[in-house]
Amino acid sequence: MTEENRIDTQDVRKTVKERYGALAKLVLKEARGVSCCGTGGASCCAGGKDAITSDLYGTAEASDVPEAALAASLGCGNPTALASLREGEVVLDLGSGGGIDVLLAAKRVGPTGFVYGLDMTDEMLALAERNKREAGVENVRFIKGHIEAVPLPDNSVDVVISNCVINLSPDKPQVLREAFRVLRPGGRLAVFDVVVDGDLPEAVRRDVEAYIGCVAGALESTEYLRLLEEAGFAGVSIEPVRRYRAEDLPGVSCPDIDGRVMSAFVRAVKPRPGESEDSRAR
Repeated sequence: MTEENRIDTQDVRKTVKERYGALAKLVLKEARGVSCCGTGGASCCAGGKDAITSDLYGTAEASDVPEAALAASLGCGNPTALASLREGEVVLDLGSGGGIDVLLAAKRVGPTGFVYGLDMTDEMLALAERNKREAGVENVRFIKGHIEAVPLPDNSVDVVISNCVINLSPDKPQVLREAFRVLRPGGRLAVFDVVVDGDLPEAVRRDVEAYIGCVAGALESTEYLRLLEEAGFAGVSIEPVRRYRAEDLPGVSCPDIDGRVMSAFVRAVKPRPGESEDSRAR
């Protein structure tokens, strides 16, 4: 993409904060018993179901978190279900929103583990703190910041998760470098993200609505793998989970991209010093 055609990243970040902040406010109103859109509930406030964010969590998982955490979820998968989290691990969720994946991860790592949730939006952080209190979870801390500059020390977490957030970043290579930095040797990246097979039309890439809707900023799959390896990761893989039709995607009116935009589970490992390439890939 040429520089003159590139979406203004500051405008995108501002719009993302405004949209996510507005959603958090609406969900908080619903949680306090103030209906924001008739009988539709928080999901109505969020704009209703869509192909990317709907039906990501099972009944058991949904019952383990406050309703407001589920209502504020704008992910494209369920990273805690596939990240193989273990008792005692320290987890970081990049772009934690209302906290649903943080709370689910906290249950999986147990009282000897700990989970950080990082978000840049004050309203989402307030909602997440409310959900944390309602859930009665203690092994959780929500922190404000950008995923391009994680306010945690080097080698401080075992697993980095994220749910449809990296595609929104204006500097994805830096996000991956930061994830690598904070992971301990042997630590794992286990994120859901929107990924593209092949190129998207330039008009889609320039569309702000498509960017906010997690489409225009999505990395092409081979580029995603390349950036992971350049950040230092090994054992990188991308597993498609859902493929979308153009009509399901915001800001997209090009039927020829049907099936090329997908939610995918992205895995990678931070190698330990001295490990061989073969052992790092396992």
